[in-house]
Amino acid sequence: MPCATITSKGQVTIPKEIRDYLKLDTGTKVDFVITETGEVKVIPLVTNVKTLSGMLERTEKKAVTLEEMDEAIRKGASDWT
Repeated sequence: MPCATITSKGQVTIPKEIRDYLKLDTGTKVDFVITETGEVKVIPLVTNVKTLSGMLERTEKKAVTLEEMDEAIRKGASDWT
């Protein structure tokens, strides 16, 4: 399994095997996602959106109504005031 060392500046060189697998080129931006289980995933920001589908597990897949969405927005907005 490839590994890397963190420098004193917090930088890491991504091993070639991983760069090739993720199709990362010089200048490619990546995002780091922490899953609910604590795993960290490296996501190339040039990835097709369809490939991101299903990466984050949803514990509850219950549909919500427009009224429930509006209420959540109102509650969130009131928390900022």
